[in-house]
This record gives sequence, C-alpha cells and structure tokens, in this order.
Amino acid sequence: MFDPKTNKYPYPVDTARHYLVVKKDNGTVYDKNYPYIDDSKKFRFEYSLVRALLYAVVFPLSYIRMGLKVDGKENLKKYRETIKNGVISCCNHVHMWDYICIMNALKPIRTRILSWDKNISGENGWLIRHVGGIPIPDGDIRATTAYVKAMRDYINGGGWLHIYPEASMWEYYCPIRPFKRGAAHLACRFDKPIIPMAFTFREPGSIRKKIFGQIALFTLHIGEPIRANADLPPAEREADLLIRCHEEICRLAGFKPGENIYEPVYNDSKRIDYYTDTYGVGYKGSW
Repeated sequence: MFDPKTNKYPYPVDTARHYLVVKKDNGTVYDKNYPYIDDSKKFRFEYSLVRALLYAVVFPLSYIRMGLKVDGKENLKKYRETIKNGVISCCNHVHMWDYICIMNALKPIRTRILSWDKNISGENGWLIRHVGGIPIPDGDIRATTAYVKAMRDYINGGGWLHIYPEASMWEYYCPIRPFKRGAAHLACRFDKPIIPMAFTFREPGSIRKKIFGQIALFTLHIGEPIRANADLPPAEREADLLIRCHEEICRLAGFKPGENIYEPVYNDSKRIDYYTDTYGVGYKGSW
C-alpha cells in the first residue's frame, strides 16, 4: 500500500484518467437495448439479497474498516420535500469503498450510481451492478439516447442518482479535481437539485494501522441541495451550476477559493502538478 503523504500513488497526468486496471471483460454490449435500469423480477430479487447482505455485514464493516463518520445527515431530513421528487448527489472519489459509505450514510434511501462501463463489464461488475451501478455508454448515439431516457424516468420517478464528477477514483487524494459536466447537465435537463458531498480523512489509531494497514479514516460531509439558477439563460445554467457544485464540495472538503490548493472547475487540463501540492492550506483533516 502506498503512502499518499509521500505522493507515491500513481496518479495520472489527466485528472479524469483511471489508474486501476480492470483485468476482465465479460463482453457486455451497452447499446440501445441494454436495460440501464433493470426492473426484471430476477434482478430485483438479486438486488434485495445484496441489500440484505449490505445491512447485515458490509455497512457495519464500513464503520470498522474505514472508521466512517457522517456529518450533515440532518440535511436529508431538513430538505426532504426538496429531494423527494428526485435528486442527484456528487462527491469526490477517493476509495474503492466510498460508495459503500455513501449508501450506508443515506440508508434507508436506495440509490443508484453512474459507473465507468468497464467496471460493469469487469471482474467486480456483477456486484457493482447489484449495488445500483449504471454503465455510461460510450461512442453510440442510440445507446446514449436510451441511457438518458432511462435516467430521466428514474430521476423523475423520485430516484436518487449518485455521480462522481471527477470521473475516476484516486485513492486518498485530498484536493478536489476538475469536474465533468454530466451531473450538472442532468440536473439542468431534468430540473433536479444536486446534493454536494465530500470525503475528508482523519489519522487512524495504532490498532487500525497495525491490523488493517489503514492509511486514513473517513468522514463524509453532506451539504445542502443546490439548484440551477432559473434566472440565467438556459445556455449558462449548466456551467453556473457546475461551478457552484464544485465550490461547495471544495468547501465541504475544507478548501477555499483563492488558496493555492484550490483546483479548477473544468476537466480541460492535464496538469501533472495537480498532485505535487496535495497537503496544503485549508484542509480540515490531520493531513
């Protein structure tokens, strides 16, 4: 296990690039006929079994293994009326188990998550699919049309869709990377709020370090919902919402605009220096 304090994780130059290798491909084709939201009896039965396993085993393990703490869960109750008709949540992507932590924090709400299509086709694809994973089709206009329609029906039906706008998982990475536009685009297109979230890290105790080789403990911060500004022209709403969402997630993570560690909003740069000043001014955690 690499120590992120010495920046030895193989973070790529491209801030949205994946560095973990998916070793298998089951050959699934994500075309216009693929059930992006699978409502078959077989899938619902398997999904229910996985949910039972999550409650009985995995969620308790997320407290033990990752030291999960949740800050801001009262916002879910406070804004219940705002989010009951469908919502999108966004968060930094910093661990293989961070979505498990999000599901745990949001329970009993059932969520779905947009996923890199190769993850769904890979060795962990069955499990990812059965905790709510939805593959994002690539390079097929008709598949994209079917996927967007499925997202529309799901969100408009009161569903909770989670999106990682950084687009890839960088383990234990502290700054908030630039965002892809997907979350803001769907929120504007379907007129739904975004719930911003952020993971921060805490120093683990000696027992966790010794038993698990644990690098950090996790705190999930849940913010208040953000909506597109209806006073702006339609062409400007998405960019404005993306900027405000990025800024709020940075704030939840302990970073402030104007400080040297504050990162750009858009993923249009391939700066290698994104990870040369990882632990800087404004970070809440012990790092």
